[in-house]
Amino acid sequence: MSTSRFAFQSPSVSDEKGAYRMRAPRSTRPGSNLRHHTNERQPELLSQNRKLAVLIALLTVATFMSFGMAFYLFTTRWTSPSFPLPVPAADDTIKVAPFNECNALLEQLRIDPHVKFLAYLPHSGFHNQRIAFENALVLSCLLNRTLLVPPIRLGSKTIRYLQFDKLRRFLVLGGKEGLEHCPNVPSDVPTPDECLDYDEYTLVPWEWLIDLTEVKTHQRLVRVSNFTTSWLLENLNITEDDMLLLRDTGPYDFRFLDSVHDISPSGHRYLESVYISDLATSRARLVQIGTLFGSSRLRLKQEANKQIRRDIRRSMTFTNPALIQTANMIYRALGGVYLGAHIRLGDGHFIYDARDNARLIWWKLVQGVVGLDVQAVLALEREALGMTDDDDELDPPLMVPDLPSRRVPHAALPSLPDSFLPVKPCRGRQHTSASLSRLNIPLFIATDAIAPESHPLLALFLNTFPCTFFLSDFDEQTAHLDRIINSYDGVKMKSFLLPFLDAMVVGNAREVAITEDSTFSAFIMDVLWRRYHGWEIVQRG
Repeated sequence: MSTSRFAFQSPSVSDEKGAYRMRAPRSTRPGSNLRHHTNERQPELLSQNRKLAVLIALLTVATFMSFGMAFYLFTTRWTSPSFPLPVPAADDTIKVAPFNECNALLEQLRIDPHVKFLAYLPHSGFHNQRIAFENALVLSCLLNRTLLVPPIRLGSKTIRYLQFDKLRRFLVLGGKEGLEHCPNVPSDVPTPDECLDYDEYTLVPWEWLIDLTEVKTHQRLVRVSNFTTSWLLENLNITEDDMLLLRDTGPYDFRFLDSVHDISPSGHRYLESVYISDLATSRARLVQIGTLFGSSRLRLKQEANKQIRRDIRRSMTFTNPALIQTANMIYRALGGVYLGAHIRLGDGHFIYDARDNARLIWWKLVQGVVGLDVQAVLALEREALGMTDDDDELDPPLMVPDLPSRRVPHAALPSLPDSFLPVKPCRGRQHTSASLSRLNIPLFIATDAIAPESHPLLALFLNTFPCTFFLSDFDEQTAHLDRIINSYDGVKMKSFLLPFLDAMVVGNAREVAITEDSTFSAFIMDVLWRRYHGWEIVQRG
């Protein structure tokens, strides 16, 4: 959290993660215009006295007003507003219990000296947190340890990976404890520095987004968000001698293997291998690990362990009722038969690979799904891009077979219908040629591009598929998400939910094309799309 100072008019207040201190403002003594001359005339002296009296009176009033305002600002930083914040219907409000509050299960477990725990440190965006959570669930199950589950951190204000001690400190400071005053700052008062990013992130429990009922029939989960050693010692009823810390100094320090006979490639990125069987013999009440992100962090060879990971990964499907309701409304608006594409263009290395990735996804759809032959696709591409005979010839992109997906085949899809009936009007003129009529199928594009309908790299899709849609085309269907407010911090949730909704709509599509090397895209293709169609998921790593 920011420790920079902010100042109202008077007094000044500095904030350090909830530790406040007040200091009086600097004041300068007004200079006096009085001159002492014994030969001045009396009326002139009386006039000057009157001016001085008026000045003193004004300063007195200003002082009382200043301290009154200061007292108001000082006290309202800790108190609740006298009027309630607008709250939507009860079934739309997220109920987030205080993460640091010991629940009944923890109260029961802490007094049992035989219960052992596993903890880890989450970081980065949602899908990195999801992969780490999956790994933590699998590892805690194999170790027969109760997993301490941190909340999901949603939003643009992510906590990137740091070495163990720094990451734990950032997580300690990364909540909103001590910032309860932020939603109550009046609109006519400058926003305090520590409140500037208050609405840019929020915390929610995993069980609000996914269904962990089946997982919890096999292992114990305890929801926590306090990462301090003192909290762990007190609430787990342990001492520092009861803790085993795996401190990482880099993101790829430790990986975990389930077979002592495993001979993995020498070129793997991890510095040290930890055998799960060895870790299982530890008598430590708490095993504290740093990062668990990485699809290859757990190298599993035993079939029973792979089954555990498969079942846990299947449970990552989004089951929030509000999201399901909205995704179904968009599904119906698209006519029930449509294609989906997840196109990442806006961050990291995807910016540099954007042109190649967009073209590859387009080819997957036009050739791989719609079924046009290579020469027809090349001609269509030149036409859609407005190319002339003077432009260089195009070559088809290299499309590498997806071997992990092929190892888990699914039932054949029925043939495409002869016509498509989206409820939503198409934005382009539909193809009349019989050879291109299948391109009239609705296409839903999920993307991180700003203003996708005018993005130059998406013009190829818009010029080819006249019934191309984006999430922004469905304001009516998504309007009710505006009413969802997180009771943890009073933050509106809609902006945090749209990426999930994007993924769910793509996952409901008849067929999908995704961005390669994207964990988000892989999750849509491997888990959501297959689960929504009743097929077995694909495991990678």
